[in-house]
Amino acid sequence: MSSRNPPWRRDDGPQRPVPASTIPAKRSAHPRSQDHPSKRSTNAQEEAWVADEDRFVLQQAKKRAALRVKGGRAKPIDWLAVTLRFVDNTKSLLDEEVQDHELDVVDPEGVLEGLKEDDLTELEKEIETYLTLETSRSNRDYWTALKTICKDRRRKSRAEARGTSSVSADIDRLLAPKTFEQLETLEVQVKKKLDSDEPIDYDYWEQLLRNLRVWKAKAKLRRVSQEILKERLEALRKQQQETALSVQSRVQTMLEAARQLNTGVSTSVAYDPALDPEPLLKLHAEEKSLEQVEERKFLDNILRERQKIIKMGYVPMQSQTQDVSISLPTSKPSQANGSVVSRFAPVEKEGYSKATMALYEREVARGVEEGEEIFAGEEEITLAQPQWASQYKPRKPRYFNRVQMGYEWNKYNQTHYDHDNPPPKVVQGYKFNIFYPDLIDKARAPTYKIERENGRKRGQSFAPAGEDDTCLIRFIAGPPYEDIAFRIVDKEWDYSAKRERGFKSSFDKGILQLHFQFKKIYYRK
Repeated sequence: MSSRNPPWRRDDGPQRPVPASTIPAKRSAHPRSQDHPSKRSTNAQEEAWVADEDRFVLQQAKKRAALRVKGGRAKPIDWLAVTLRFVDNTKSLLDEEVQDHELDVVDPEGVLEGLKEDDLTELEKEIETYLTLETSRSNRDYWTALKTICKDRRRKSRAEARGTSSVSADIDRLLAPKTFEQLETLEVQVKKKLDSDEPIDYDYWEQLLRNLRVWKAKAKLRRVSQEILKERLEALRKQQQETALSVQSRVQTMLEAARQLNTGVSTSVAYDPALDPEPLLKLHAEEKSLEQVEERKFLDNILRERQKIIKMGYVPMQSQTQDVSISLPTSKPSQANGSVVSRFAPVEKEGYSKATMALYEREVARGVEEGEEIFAGEEEITLAQPQWASQYKPRKPRYFNRVQMGYEWNKYNQTHYDHDNPPPKVVQGYKFNIFYPDLIDKARAPTYKIERENGRKRGQSFAPAGEDDTCLIRFIAGPPYEDIAFRIVDKEWDYSAKRERGFKSSFDKGILQLHFQFKKIYYRK
């Protein structure tokens, strides 16, 4: 009778090999492709497609980061990605939409300063995404160093929250002044110390090794910053050298031309007191507001600035600010008068009554809401002499109008733009507030009407492709006020009673209010 072993006892038969790691190794889409030679080419094509897709996703991520930095909407990960592009050997200059000189340079380690633990956690995930997509070794080293520093800052923030004290600060003071080569040498020595059989304090040496790797990452980032600064300095020197050579050639050409003209002609002129300029004993009004500086102090400032430029090695370019204006439909001149007042020109201060000023200041105090702009320009129109002009002095009413701007997310804009890179704003509505506090006939409310030029009727469009038709909206009241007109976009109004898009036309307490928005067109399949 054969003996049976209990269920908890196993036979000493052949044992199954223990796997080396619980993490599955990276494998191809078809693991049995080696058994099928016909599928090897298909697998190679799939791997090439995946690599091309990853490369495209990485390029688009870097482009979006550059656009956000240029537009002033950058997040910490965008600054880190833009910093890498200055030393990235894999970038293609032909595919870049933003030039390097349009972007600012920041210290990569300084981007992490002041971030909270939640921000560091999100940043670490975004760094991991770049690290997964990158194939260049130098770029991967850059992101790995940032990930190491990010983890260290998270660990220190948690330690500060718990109030724990350790020797980490003393170790940091020891490692801070060392170079990258010294840190590598010290890392080898620390590893030998940990692998030896000597009786040592393992907690201290392991903490030293962790901090040492963090400082190695910081040293790598310092190298990247130095390379970026060196590259920018070389570019500035080259640009200024080319500019100087161009100016030098033009000056030489001018001198040669002047020398040929003055050949054989005496340039000496006899002195005549009448040729001396009159002394400026009086200062102009604009010169009195300038700062007064002594000559010695002025020369010292010039000397310091010159020494600073010599030390830097280049002359920093002065930033030129550009006026940013909202893109609105161009005002068309009226038939009677070709001069048009600016759409956003300030209203001139005329002799308005106290009642008008009180209504105006109360409306101004309300301010403008999000997505609104002040609409303060009127259209010049031809006015006939009113019959009541002999009894009352005609005058124009005062107003405080607003134009509502927003994004139009049609099919085209949804395809070519997103919320990080929005399309240009368009006019979505108007809010007119015209003040008539001194109206003689208060029982008769002011009115308005729409006027279209060149025989255009409602619904017709004469504007070029991509532009909107415009029309005049004229406000009409009785004495002592003249008519006033504004040029607006000619679209269909929304007369619905919705609160956020409601139509309002009222005259109360001397204020004519006309608020409306344009209808939104929804495309259905």
